[in-house]
Amino acid sequence: MPKSDPSQTPMMRQYAGAKAEHPDCLLLFHMGDFYELFGEDAVTASRVLGLTLTSRDKGRGAQAIPMCGVPIHTVDGYIEKLVRAGFRVAVCDQVEDPAKAKGLVKRAVTRVISAGTILEDRLLDAGRNNYLAAVNHGQAGKGSNVIGLAYVDLSTGEFVLAELAPGELEEELARIRPAELIVAESRALEEEVPYSGRRSRKKSPPPPDAEREEPEPPAEPGPVVTTTPDWVFDYQTARQTLLDHFGVQTLEGFGCEQLTLAIGAGAAIIRYLGETQKTSLAHIGTIRTLDPGAFVSLDASTIRNLELIETARERKKAGSLLGVLDRTRTAMGARLLRRWVLRPLRRVAEIRRRQGAVAELSTDMLMRESVREALGGVQDIERLVARVATRRADARDLLALAHSLQQAPHIARILGLGAGAGADAAGETPPLLAEIAARLRQADEEGAASAWITEIVTTLCEDAPAALREGGLIRDGIHAELDRLRGVRAGGKGWIAALQKTEAERTGIPSLKIGYNRVFGYYIEITKTHQEKVPANYIRKQTLTNAERYITPELKEREEEVLGAEEKIVVLEYELFAALRERTAGHIDQAQAVASGLSELDVLASLADLAARNNYVCPDVDDSRAVDVTGGRHPTLETQLPRGEFVPNDLVLDAEQRQILLVTGPNMAGKSTYIRSAALWVLMAQMGSFVPADAARIGVADRVFTRVGAADDLGRGQSTFMVEMVETAYILNTVTDRSLVVLDEIGRGTSTFDGVAIAWAVVEFLHEHAGARARTLFATHYHELTELARALPRVETCNVAVREWQGEITFLHKIVPGATDRSYGVHVAKLAGVPREVVDRAWEVLEILEKKTDEPSGAVGQMAARARRRRQAVGQMVQLPLFGAAESEVVKALAGVDPSSLTPVEALKLLDELVQRAREERTEREGLGNE
Repeated sequence: MPKSDPSQTPMMRQYAGAKAEHPDCLLLFHMGDFYELFGEDAVTASRVLGLTLTSRDKGRGAQAIPMCGVPIHTVDGYIEKLVRAGFRVAVCDQVEDPAKAKGLVKRAVTRVISAGTILEDRLLDAGRNNYLAAVNHGQAGKGSNVIGLAYVDLSTGEFVLAELAPGELEEELARIRPAELIVAESRALEEEVPYSGRRSRKKSPPPPDAEREEPEPPAEPGPVVTTTPDWVFDYQTARQTLLDHFGVQTLEGFGCEQLTLAIGAGAAIIRYLGETQKTSLAHIGTIRTLDPGAFVSLDASTIRNLELIETARERKKAGSLLGVLDRTRTAMGARLLRRWVLRPLRRVAEIRRRQGAVAELSTDMLMRESVREALGGVQDIERLVARVATRRADARDLLALAHSLQQAPHIARILGLGAGAGADAAGETPPLLAEIAARLRQADEEGAASAWITEIVTTLCEDAPAALREGGLIRDGIHAELDRLRGVRAGGKGWIAALQKTEAERTGIPSLKIGYNRVFGYYIEITKTHQEKVPANYIRKQTLTNAERYITPELKEREEEVLGAEEKIVVLEYELFAALRERTAGHIDQAQAVASGLSELDVLASLADLAARNNYVCPDVDDSRAVDVTGGRHPTLETQLPRGEFVPNDLVLDAEQRQILLVTGPNMAGKSTYIRSAALWVLMAQMGSFVPADAARIGVADRVFTRVGAADDLGRGQSTFMVEMVETAYILNTVTDRSLVVLDEIGRGTSTFDGVAIAWAVVEFLHEHAGARARTLFATHYHELTELARALPRVETCNVAVREWQGEITFLHKIVPGATDRSYGVHVAKLAGVPREVVDRAWEVLEILEKKTDEPSGAVGQMAARARRRRQAVGQMVQLPLFGAAESEVVKALAGVDPSSLTPVEALKLLDELVQRAREERTEREGLGNE
């Protein structure tokens, strides 16, 4: 659409001007009770939203402008669909009262909404943060092993800066899962879709098939990628942007002055928010600098494999570790718990601080229940504060904020009364709970700090409407002029009601009534059956099918009085509310401090409630390399089984004697459950939670790795086995001696011999390589690996017990010492419902293969023979061969020959035999190699 077309109406020229300022957005243009879209925006929106596409100026034929619209009161739902589809949406509102406008009503873009800048509650998941992130790789063409990262949750005000190595960046992005990612324009050109993200969608032409629907996005799409000019990331420019935003002269107070790349990323975010939000960002009031060394490193595979926040198959919270742990009462607490699960601590002192608080709350049931009941009355203070700061809060938001903050002093008093098992020797409240109570007292209802909270409650009507320009916001007795206008309005309406009764009696028309509409104002309506009784002073105003409507000079005079008062009331109420909201915005810091205390207490109380009800134990966390758990249970699986049916197991790992545990046993017996349980126990302990066990000692891990299951990555051209090897390589290249490694079936994606060789070498590496001697649980079907327990001093074996009786098996789910020599795969196939003829044939094939293993020839026999020879050499090798080399029969024969005693004929005969044997051995070796 041309920006300056003389044939356009003034309104369409106004639209074209707004669109020119935001060409990469779908523009919602406020017209009356609708938001309208025009041109290509309308075509795109109609397809994505399923709207009927019409046109403006239909008489112009091919020049008619495509058009569609959505009602104002339902616009949030449509915006959500557009944003979820990857589009940016610019909202162009009327910024002038139409009643006072001279000519065309002024309009302006008041906000640009993208995936990372959503503020509306209904568009957000209450239990997770909605992050906008920015990545700064530094100057184009200059390599660096450090990348700047910044991310913000506009809906809560959380703002974080960090400088990370490339691997750490990938892990952090996997944790926060940003909805939108800002990158430099030059970087976006280098990478087609950075970090598996989606391009920010812009207006697009209609598809060839106009009826085609917009495809559904993937279940967990990457972030929408938004580009910004490279100069935004320049350090000096960026630093000044942050100084201006926070109103400071140095960034030293935030601990980030030297993080030049992170500062560039942070400035890109602040600048982007300023351009899109066009309002105050005062709730983004501080910077938190991320220290990667303070938390356990978790890569995306580990988060997925352990199902920390959602199930791997259905991507649902229910069934995940978070689903079990989350008994929080507030949305703030739910979000914080999610962050704790994804960011367990590494420092023992901080872990024990949390444990002390959980212990106190779990032991003191009265305090715990009182706290949780009070938290039930607390709404999402963090997001309420954000709406206040951005001037988007309505009266209901302010009331919800005030009522929530009023709970804080009450909860602080509850904490002051507790001194249970979690208290120190003097019987005092654990330090963390004491600190939380201090934060909550900032909303003390008896002090001056709470005056603004009281003002909200006493000023606003409890039943205030969501709309701010319809009146009904302010209580009586708050403002004298408002009370006077309300009196005028009430008197005028009373006079009109009395007039209806008087006129009905005077005219003898019992059906006479006085009504009102926005077009004609107040009117007198008389049915046509009584037309002969209409007084002479009535002025006809409108004719209906069965009635006539009239006005009188006296009625119009009162109408002006009533409507004038009504209009003034609405304006005055909005002004009073806006002033109250401004005063409330001045207390953002105080409200955020209370919110942080309430959310942390909510998480601690949630963990305590879980521990008390599910018989969890407080683990002894220290700096050792031990994992010693007695009667441990899988936290998720035990909640899905009838109470008491889960079989607990013990686990002992340490650095000196039991570093690597090889777990054998059939499928379905519980190997994977056991090894994953170990990882979950460590992570739960390090986030400060109690663990499902009878007793536990946990030495802190710096990283937790998992290699579980089989899946391909066709989008990157990687097979199942390639994905397995990439994950294995990542573990071996980054593991340390303080890590915990959980491996489930390494090498299963290739041939048997290749797989055994790789698995064998991986175990040796983790045992022997300096700096990589991590505590390891390795579940395997390769029975050959159990021989490593005889050769490597810190490798032990265990197996999942199975009871076999008359061809049937029972899984006991109990871990016992030693290795198993059977996989029971055919039994499992039978249990799974594989057709009987297939199972019977499998038994036949298995019997043949097992017999062949004992024969000296063939690939299987050679493999067994080599394994036996290697076992005989155990203890004599520094670097163990996977299979001992077979001693040549030719060499054996030659060793027993005395050349001086042979006649020429005997020598020729012996030579012929040796050549024949050599050929046979070569044939066997070639067959083994092909296998």
